[in-house]
Parts: sequence; structure tokens; C-alpha cells
Amino acid sequence: MSKIIDMVSLAKSASKELLSLSESKKNEILRAVSNELLLKKELIKEANKKDIKNARESSLSEALIDRLTLNNERIESMADSVLQIANQKNPIGKILDGFKHQSGMQITQVSVPLGVVAMIYESRPNVTIDSAAIALKTQNALILRGSSNAINSNLCLCELFRDIGKKFGLADGFLQIIGSDKSELDELVKQDKFIDVLIPRGGAKLKDYIKNNSTIPVIQTGEGICHIYVDKSADIDDALKIIKNAKTQRPSTCNSLECLVLHESIAEKILLILLNLLENVEFRIDEKIFENFQGFDNVKKATREDFSTEFLDFILSVKVVKDIDEAILYINQNSTHHSESILSKDYNNINKFLNLIDSAVVYANASTRFSDGGEFGFGSEIGISTQKMHTRGPMGLEALTSKKYVVYGSGQIRE
Repeated sequence: MSKIIDMVSLAKSASKELLSLSESKKNEILRAVSNELLLKKELIKEANKKDIKNARESSLSEALIDRLTLNNERIESMADSVLQIANQKNPIGKILDGFKHQSGMQITQVSVPLGVVAMIYESRPNVTIDSAAIALKTQNALILRGSSNAINSNLCLCELFRDIGKKFGLADGFLQIIGSDKSELDELVKQDKFIDVLIPRGGAKLKDYIKNNSTIPVIQTGEGICHIYVDKSADIDDALKIIKNAKTQRPSTCNSLECLVLHESIAEKILLILLNLLENVEFRIDEKIFENFQGFDNVKKATREDFSTEFLDFILSVKVVKDIDEAILYINQNSTHHSESILSKDYNNINKFLNLIDSAVVYANASTRFSDGGEFGFGSEIGISTQKMHTRGPMGLEALTSKKYVVYGSGQIRE
């Protein structure tokens, strides 16, 4: 048998053993993992330094290197997220619904694990811990495949989590990680007999690869071409603050601003301020008003591709529209259905935007950077689903559960 077949078989076996894992044991393991992360900070940072060194030698952008970097604060944040997951209510075995059948049978709907989850993700090593913690809390076996950029960090974190699990008697195969060999990935995504769901967390290339190759049911996450529409009634000071935060706080994340949509009546006024406020950002401006800004060093004329690109960098495309209706039409046609925001004082326009924009998360007068499992009270997230089936938006514990019907009878037969 191949290495991948061995791994998925082991994961399937582990998923059966995880069904009997008690709530107290799960939480005890997670608290031990949280503590171990704090104790092993220096070891984790040493592994991470190797990835950063390789990333710089590969000329990875500074924004993506930031995405890759683990420092004390981020490791402490990971540890805190694991604790938050431990402290959440048990998502498995919950009675979701129930009724008494006319024959006298008791029919109950209960929450259950999905089984075996495979996760493919790019660059961010904290995803290793977040996804492993969520998988354990929901009693799912997990197979990880991270980016080659983060291989040393991911292996270190996975080994740490796995070692703690083994000390508590968890089955071999409850958590596994594969390397960056493309042939192994090609084989993994076809293991529908063993893997119950595949979660790709990355950009358009990963998404397209999964669509073309996977035989496993997929929850699409990650790609975020997020928009902010500034209406003509917007508070300019608030708008500038929100735009700066959404674009520059961490531009390498999927919830950062990629396309700024401006009402034509205030477009030039806002852009003149932004070009000076965000000097480290390159603006790719709609040809409608590009000529008015040619003297700025950080301005280029936008191409068609710029409006469908997730930059993950200090680059921002700018679209000019005549009204709220054109803004909604444009965003629905060009977004990845991740997160969009309207900045406005017009109650009717706000409601129209929130009702008609077809994205997982919609905001009024707030930054898209809040689209995050931690911010939504989940502790951390398995990803942000941009599809509609099964789960949508930031994915916490409930996203890795299914349901089944448990029926208690006393000799009933169907007539």
C-alpha cells in the first residue's frame, strides 16, 4: 500500500475510536496542548525561523512573510484559542430536535462528528493548531497538508499536539500531516472512501485545483476578494479609518480589503486623502478617474484583472460607481462571496446593501477584518466558508459536525 493509503486507513480507524472520547478527556487534552504551546515557545520559533529564512530566499513578499511569522504574541494567541475551544460547550451528542411518532416511537436528532477531515492550507502555521483543536473537540480525525513555505513550523506544531494526544491515550492517526510532495496531494484528494470532507483554505489556484481533482465532498474556504463600498452619505473620517484598517492591518489575510468601491460624487475627495494617508499602498484606479491622479507615485491604471485579484499585499483596486444599485451589482459579480461592507448614513441604502449582497458576511460601517472565528466567539476557526451548503462564514465547532436520527421503539412495525 502507498503512504497515503496507510494514512487515510489509520485516520478512518482513529475516527471510530474518537467516538467514545469523553468531554472531560477532550478538554483535558486541549488544556495540556495550550500549556505546552507556552512551554515550547522557543522551540516553535526556532522551527519558524527556518521557514522565514527560506521564504526570504524565495523572495516571498513581506506581507506573506508576516502571515507566516510566529512570535511570542501569536503563539500566546494560539494557546488562548485552544483554551477557548476547551471551554466551549460540547458540540457532540447534543439533542438538536425530537418528537414522538404517532406509533409511540421517540425520534431524536443528535449531533455527531463528520468522521475524517482533510485540510489543505497555505502559509499560516497557526491553522495547524486551530484546526487540530477544533477537530479534537468535535471528535474528528484530521489529516493536514500545509504550504511548503511553512513546513518546519507545521511539523513542529503537529508533533507537539500529537505528543500530547498520545500521552492521553488517543489512537494513532487522530492527527496526521503530509509533506509538500505534489503526488501525495494528488492521491489524497481522491480518497473519498476514507475521507468524509475536504477543506481547502487558500486562494484561487488551490480552489481550481480542488474543483478539477477532488472526489471528496468539499467545503470551499479562504479566497477573499473583499469590497468596501463608500456611499455618498458616508462619514468621511470614519470611512478613512475603516479603509486603513481593512487594507493595512494585516493585508495578507483573506478578510482584508482588496477592492474599494466609491460613489462617484465623493470618489476624488476620498482618494486624494487616501493617497497621502496610505503612502505604502499601491492604488490601481478605475480608468474613469485615473487621469486625475497620474502625478502620484503610488498610482496605476487598473486593469480588468486587478478587479478579480486577491492581492494579499499592500495593493488596492479602486472602482467608481454612480449609485448603490451599481455598487451592489458590481460587487455581486466580482466578489468571492467572503466579506463586504457599506459605509453610509443612509438607512435605506444600508438595508438594501445588507439584503442584496450575496456574501457570507456583510457589514455596515465596520471593517471586514472582523470576519474571523475568534472575533465571532468561536475561539478560532477551521476557515471561512464562501459557499452555501452545510456551513457558511467563519467556521467554528458546529461546522465539523453532522447529525443523525436516533429512534427508540418498543416493537413497532410499519403497517
